Amino acid sequence: MPAPEVTVHPNYPRNIVKHVNLMVDTYLANATAEDLRCAVRGLLASGTSGIASAFSSAARKHLCESGALIAPNPQSLFNVGDGEITPTQTLKEVIARARTVYGIGMGFASLEILIPVVEATIGAKWKRDGPTDVILTEVDADIVQAIQSCKEELQFGRVEDRGAAKQTVNELRRVVEDSCQDGVIVFEKAADSIRYWKF
Repeated sequence: MPAPEVTVHPNYPRNIVKHVNLMVDTYLANATAEDLRCAVRGLLASGTSGIASAFSSAARKHLCESGALIAPNPQSLFNVGDGEITPTQTLKEVIARARTVYGIGMGFASLEILIPVVEATIGAKWKRDGPTDVILTEVDADIVQAIQSCKEELQFGRVEDRGAAKQTVNELRRVVEDSCQDGVIVFEKAADSIRYWKF
């Protein structure tokens, strides 16, 4: 889609940027997700001073304002049939959202999103090596990554309320312990990460 023509009068009071912004906006409106990923990676890898921190700050602001940090309803994450649970499309979207959140440095917020996933498995049954088992293995790894993001959040002083952060970790510890079945730790990597994490 071409950029629209804009008539600029000689007495226009501001500096004229010509078609740069309009063209970039046209690109953004029509580029594929992969085009955008490549462009953003190239920009962030350019080494331009402050560009990575400005990007991260803008991304965090957007996530806060868009409602992406709202914890999901545990009952929306799995279908129940024949006494066994299977993942819903909502669960897949929630996992992607949690990855976006911890990936941009909001580890504690991502744990708030992942805790209901763990909670939804308490007392539930599913086929070993089935789709639920596969996705829960991914969630286990995601919790480990989220914890690493939390550590970086603490390191860079971005945690405003350490008391609330500790409550989140305690809640995670509780649901991971409660999800154990017949002595088997469902979220084994997460349990190990929590066990050795002190702050």
